[in-house]
Amino acid sequence: MSLTLDQFLNRFVLQPPLSASKSVISGRRAAVLVPVIAGAEPGLLLTRRSSHLRKHAGQVAFPGGMQDATDDSLIHTALREAEEEVGIHPAQVSVVGVLPPVTSSTGFAVTPVVGIIPADLPLNINPDEVESTFAMPLAEALRLSRYSGLTLRRGHRQHQVWLSWYEDYFIWGMTAGIIRALSQQIALP
Repeated sequence: MSLTLDQFLNRFVLQPPLSASKSVISGRRAAVLVPVIAGAEPGLLLTRRSSHLRKHAGQVAFPGGMQDATDDSLIHTALREAEEEVGIHPAQVSVVGVLPPVTSSTGFAVTPVVGIIPADLPLNINPDEVESTFAMPLAEALRLSRYSGLTLRRGHRQHQVWLSWYEDYFIWGMTAGIIRALSQQIALP
């Protein structure tokens, strides 16, 4: 299956997200940039977090983090964090929209901000936060059948966690859930 950038954009813009956001008790907010690489074969830019981090060390993630008091919006948060983590300047991102917030395992309401970035964009990785980056073909990332669900129990509550492999990368948890939600919204045949 192939997917052009125009097909992705048309489907993203014309189809609303499937789920409404849930209220977040803590009020703690964060955002991630979901960078779609505009190339002959569009891709999704992902990071592997530094193994030295206290939380989520070594996990595959999107660039992002907690909203600062100085951030004008959650879109600003995602763009600021992407610049801090991988050196993508906000002017290099064409924001096309947001997905409904998801609740992280640490209690944050995380808003995924979908943005288009140029192909072959030179990155400046911050080694304190990011170990490496990789691109996953967008058509492959959005193939819904690649995600397997696992139901976890914490106390008396259950929640669904999504899992997937791409090459040597294990994509799971919130990151896999965000990609899966984007896949559901795009609804490729």
